[in-house]
Amino acid sequence: MPNLPREAFAATSATPVRTPDHARCLTLLGLSVFSTQLLAAGFVDDSHGTLTLRNYYLDRDYKDGGAKTAAREWAQGFFMNMESGYTEGKLGLGLDARGLLGVKLDSSPDRSGTELLPVSSSSKRAADEYARLGLTGKMRFSETTLKTGDVSIFLPFAFASPSRLLPQTFRGTILSSKEIDGLTFNTGYIDRIAKRDSTDYQPMSIASPNQRFNGAATTSHMAYVGADYQVNKDLSLRAYHAEVTDLYQQNTLALLHNLSLGDGVLTTDLRSFFSDEDGSAKAGKVDNRNLSALFSYRLGGHRLGLGYMHASGDTATPYVSGTELMGMSELTMSSDFLNAKERTWQAVYDYDFAAAGLPGLKSRLRYVRGDHIELAAFNAEDRKEREFQMELGYVVQSGPLKNVGLLARKSIYRNDFPTGAAFRDENQTRFLVTYTLPIW
Repeated sequence: MPNLPREAFAATSATPVRTPDHARCLTLLGLSVFSTQLLAAGFVDDSHGTLTLRNYYLDRDYKDGGAKTAAREWAQGFFMNMESGYTEGKLGLGLDARGLLGVKLDSSPDRSGTELLPVSSSSKRAADEYARLGLTGKMRFSETTLKTGDVSIFLPFAFASPSRLLPQTFRGTILSSKEIDGLTFNTGYIDRIAKRDSTDYQPMSIASPNQRFNGAATTSHMAYVGADYQVNKDLSLRAYHAEVTDLYQQNTLALLHNLSLGDGVLTTDLRSFFSDEDGSAKAGKVDNRNLSALFSYRLGGHRLGLGYMHASGDTATPYVSGTELMGMSELTMSSDFLNAKERTWQAVYDYDFAAAGLPGLKSRLRYVRGDHIELAAFNAEDRKEREFQMELGYVVQSGPLKNVGLLARKSIYRNDFPTGAAFRDENQTRFLVTYTLPIW
């Protein structure tokens, strides 16, 4: 499958592009104080820019008899990503810029709401276009990098979602250090989020499908610290602590191990999240332990995986609205499978057609089933949900269309939730065409 673009920024046609005050000040400071260094070898010579084009069609065909029978939109995205190198010297300085534009190709008020495009709350009409601009100042010393302004994070407790037209980013300051061999230390302070269909930064809130928490409550910031440790080529460990102020705090531990077994490789993927409320607990009570295990065996072009996820405690698993948790629920299409008390089984089969002489072509079949679900807001217990996914992706290997990525995704989702629940019975279809070309 083609790689999904990760960085982005946007504003409706009626909304001016907004540049964060501290990012603007950082830019002016860099241009004035370090004007001679900006032209130094490294800052310019190591810079690069890319333009990614992304065409996206998303169709939700609801099957539960509700008033809204479909959400169906088609849009074109443009991502401009420009990254400088670093100025010379022990302390290197740099500046990155990201510009994003989303253009409506097809939508209507009766079928808007796919999150490909911003939608007016009154008319339900999607914007004709929207754009964002993000600036990031950066600093490097030895093997440590500090970034501030518009940042992306892809961490287990807050994975920047890549599953719509424009990816989402954050406003804040992050530090990543690799001073110790095999160890990557990460810490950060995030105070705003720019969601996938947003034109600006917003306060962060807790994801609350099925009325799990008070989704209207917001936080002043999120702070985190943790590390990934590559013990050897086959074993990696991960540990993080995150505090989403006055909403919740979360600890996560993970282990990933590869074992040669016969002619193939057995992969063990163990993850855990331990969550409680934080401070004034504006989103309500948070009490959850989420444990998951996924065992996969790869042989030639085949990969078969079986997994189980177990949620305990009084509430659902919390995460920042607009992001995803890295685990078994990652990249599901119709539900997150993170309800209170949920027990989730998963089977996944991947095939890489390169083994059959067709490089660039990959497929996936995935079945996820959750039961024992408790929906406190609906006074419902022992509910069930299931999702079956099919994916087929191809990256053109040669010719004038080389590196063009094509991806088709289909899901069939059903549950026995009460009327009014967020996740509805649906057949969902997605088609994506992506292409990234270097500018310099």
